[in-house]
Amino acid sequence: MAKLKLGLQLGYWGAQPPPDFVERAVEAENLGYDSVWTAESWGNDCFTPLAWIGARTSTIRLGTSVAQLSARTPTACAMAALALDHLSGGRMILGLGVSGPQVVEGWYGQPYAKPLTRTREYVDIIRQVLRREAPVTSDGEFYPLPFRGDNAWGMGKPLKPITHPLRADLPIFIGAEGPKNVTQTAEIADGWLPLYYSPYRQEVYADQLAGAPAGFEISSTVMVNINDDLATALYPVKAMLGFYIGGMGSKQRNFHKELMARMGFADEAETIQNLFFEGKRDEAIACVPDAFADEISLCGPKERIREKLQDWEDSPVTSLLIHGDLQLIRDMAELVL
Repeated sequence: MAKLKLGLQLGYWGAQPPPDFVERAVEAENLGYDSVWTAESWGNDCFTPLAWIGARTSTIRLGTSVAQLSARTPTACAMAALALDHLSGGRMILGLGVSGPQVVEGWYGQPYAKPLTRTREYVDIIRQVLRREAPVTSDGEFYPLPFRGDNAWGMGKPLKPITHPLRADLPIFIGAEGPKNVTQTAEIADGWLPLYYSPYRQEVYADQLAGAPAGFEISSTVMVNINDDLATALYPVKAMLGFYIGGMGSKQRNFHKELMARMGFADEAETIQNLFFEGKRDEAIACVPDAFADEISLCGPKERIREKLQDWEDSPVTSLLIHGDLQLIRDMAELVL
């Protein structure tokens, strides 16, 4: 298997932009990182910070992890991607994701219906834009082009992008959790952005990835905490899991909770969610199994992390996307590159 690559996961902003996100990206490029990724939730968008980074770098690949489908139409998304690809000299990776019903319906004001169908239509339209072989059309349920539905003027016509895309094969990655979504990702995308991947439970996704083409990339976000005390190192991972499994989603449907159950921790996931909804967040975090947190992260002393990296090398994962300060970026370069 090819050696693991490293990517810098900058995520989405909190109350303010991180003051050093460009500095970290530049340092990652200097150290030999393969990629840098930006995200969006319901604050900043993911393309603007990536353009800012692209203007200060020259070789590192620039990825969105992820651009939310409901944030923009597929043609608008394709326009942003082809513009960034030109400006960066062909370094763009378009990472897409459907997000969840709370964000889609609560923030974007759109129905969260048939996410797999929407994703397939979305990717197909973007591929048409990037190929620029013919005017873009779609008779799909969610993104019809031209639009001829209610209140249409009936004057729309298929169009080609004015700007010729730099690459027809600009890579498209998809953030997917559910089995059907991962199967579709292996079919229609160039890469997968998994959440909570465990190199010790490769069977969880083995069937879904069986049809992936040659060169298919798997770029997994992995929390890294270097500390001689393992319990201390694991706590931020458990806190993250407690929040996502307990509160990122409704009581009726939480994709993160469902994934934890598929990975063998169904009872614990149920307990975490119940405690979180009761307002007992500290107890919810304490109930996250150390074993689960440890499997999906790289925690502990440097030598322990070095040993665990071999297990990731032996998995289908091609890149580890890590989030951290300048020191952690350097430490991981020392361990991996």
